[in-house]
Amino acid sequence: MAAPTPQPAQSPEHLRHGLAEAPVTYARMVWRRFRRNRLALVGLGILLLLGLLSVLAPYISPFPRDKTDLKVILAAPSMVHWLGTDELGRDLFTRLLWGGRVSYTLAISCVAIYIALGGLLGAIAGYFGGWVDSVLMRLVDVVYSFPFLLLALTLVAIFGPNVTNLVFAFVVIYWTTPARLIRGEFLSLRERDYVEAARATGASSWRIMLHHLLPNALAPLIVQATLDLSVIILAEASLSYLGFGVRDPVPTWGNMLTSAQSVTVLAKQPWRWIPPGSMIFLSVLAINFVGDGLRDATDPRLKQ
Repeated sequence: MAAPTPQPAQSPEHLRHGLAEAPVTYARMVWRRFRRNRLALVGLGILLLLGLLSVLAPYISPFPRDKTDLKVILAAPSMVHWLGTDELGRDLFTRLLWGGRVSYTLAISCVAIYIALGGLLGAIAGYFGGWVDSVLMRLVDVVYSFPFLLLALTLVAIFGPNVTNLVFAFVVIYWTTPARLIRGEFLSLRERDYVEAARATGASSWRIMLHHLLPNALAPLIVQATLDLSVIILAEASLSYLGFGVRDPVPTWGNMLTSAQSVTVLAKQPWRWIPPGSMIFLSVLAINFVGDGLRDATDPRLKQ
């Protein structure tokens, strides 16, 4: 029998490189899957660009946000006013930048608050079950029974149309979606072996929920939060278009579209409604691309 062929010895450099290789963490695996989706990367790039322009609005705006100039009322786009002016002589490019700042801030604030609130209530319902689950889910059913637009208009009409009340209205309406999502995740996770082991060691219910169950339920919640950003941007634009959203002089892309209610503006002054409409379209499309990419990247059924 022939002697086995001796294997070449590994050099110290090779060993050092092997030890230096970082383990494949969950976050790295998600990023690896996400960057394979070209549409998701394009959407992320668009969002980063629009977000950067919105953040830098006070520094790159050519005019003060609310500056009026009666000499250039309803002026067409020019070298001075790149997107023209509105009925008060305010520069529309400036207001477009500031409008993105307000719209993005409103959307992120709303989603952060109601994801936290709905996630907490859904976690309580899913973990404890029983009458707690029944009460919270019946409350969810009550909120779901109201049409969104009717409930939003009612709340804004009662409390007044401003940014704070709009955030309150959206939180009241939309907390139900993450609550149901987290409840379903907790119902499937609370009987796992590692949860039983944590109970056996004497861990409290809140520790089990926060340290063992919640990290395993975060992936669908992050995807839902990302997609909900586009929902809030569209909801704010709808209410502002109807006159129940953020009021002038605070600009948002939604209330900039209010001028499009006029047939004259639609036909003869497209610079007043096409730019804000385009920003809403690009933002919603980009957010949906990113959300779809995250959903695929966090799907455990996909291979690495």
